[in-house]
Amino acid sequence: MTKRDAVFPANRHALYDAHGYSAAIRSGDFLFVSGQVGSLEDGSAEPDFEKQVEQAFRNLEAVLQAAGCGFDDIVDVQTFHTDPQNQFDTIMAVKNRIFPEAPYPSWTALGVTWLAGFDFEIKVIARLPQAG
Repeated sequence: MTKRDAVFPANRHALYDAHGYSAAIRSGDFLFVSGQVGSLEDGSAEPDFEKQVEQAFRNLEAVLQAAGCGFDDIVDVQTFHTDPQNQFDTIMAVKNRIFPEAPYPSWTALGVTWLAGFDFEIKVIARLPQAG
């Protein structure tokens, strides 16, 4: 059995080690990115909600870049929200800056009751650019 091909950003935050998971795994033509939250380098949550969402996207971007990808390579998105009804407008404003025009990736948003001290999490699958 081959080992997992793990990807970590240059400034990996404390949560990866604290909770024992990889930022992303390369498999075939795809990159499977673990849920990214609005954590600062020490693993703590950005307290302001909009800044927390922006930080989650920055953390996601760092993982994508470590694998040679960008936001345009994302094909599937899952987001997790602790208070979707009250958070939706803020999240959509940030999302629309990241994905300003069609075609958009597929997207599933889920309301949850717990995100380990965070209020937003984003998990994606991206297609790896062809080597060559």
